[in-house]
Amino acid sequence: MNQTECAVGAAASGAAVAIDDLPLPYLEVNSRGVITRANRATLALHHVQQGELIGQTAWDLVAFDEKDLSHAAFHALMQSGGDPPVITRNIFDRSGSFRTYQLHRSLIRDAQGAPAGMRMVGVDVTESSHALLEARRAVQWFESAMASLTEAVILTDALGVICSANPAAELLSGIALSELCGMAIEEALPLVRHQSPDEAPLDHRTTIARNWKGAATVLNRRREEVRVEISTSPIIDQAGGSVVGVVAILRQAAEWCEAISSSPPASRR
Repeated sequence: MNQTECAVGAAASGAAVAIDDLPLPYLEVNSRGVITRANRATLALHHVQQGELIGQTAWDLVAFDEKDLSHAAFHALMQSGGDPPVITRNIFDRSGSFRTYQLHRSLIRDAQGAPAGMRMVGVDVTESSHALLEARRAVQWFESAMASLTEAVILTDALGVICSANPAAELLSGIALSELCGMAIEEALPLVRHQSPDEAPLDHRTTIARNWKGAATVLNRRREEVRVEISTSPIIDQAGGSVVGVVAILRQAAEWCEAISSSPPASRR
């Protein structure tokens, strides 16, 4: 049977039954953080090795490195009386491991309106939280790899708008990365002239359709001519097979690009 402190009266009894039937874990704590009520879903998740749930403090359930934070944050809310934000905590449950729960909270107030406790509803977000963490790690790894390259790397979307670039691209163009992302590549690096072994044009229509490799002269922010070797390739969405953008690698090396210095200027786009 659910161990809980319930108010007296038919209305309160009906509310207690409704809370007990919630499919999500629900619990209440008093002003000291001691658990006074828990519904069936909460009790079903509680690990037997942790002893009786009612009477424990809320931070007894969370990961060790979150206990001090949870304790301090709870008492700060009891003192301020402000609306508690949604928080995320790692809680040891019946699965025998810590799972990540998003806790939606509201204050319980006494007759004078002062904070007398807190009610919480938990949502298990373990899988989505882990997926987000892995995505962030992948992004950090990608950014670290991009930053380590001496070649300028520029990624555009299917319309030719720059969506990512590395520090070498910032150095080459003279444009800060925060500004570079969101610019059309033709605007960021205006083309003066170019040359490729197969004499293919260097334009958006070509780079979105096929690989391109050759030499070119572009203008940086100071309108100075910069000679580069360029290699581009369409970015293919592995799930759908459609072209979603272009990756361009530019290496500044005048000795590789001398052939284009005498070529007639290309039409600037």
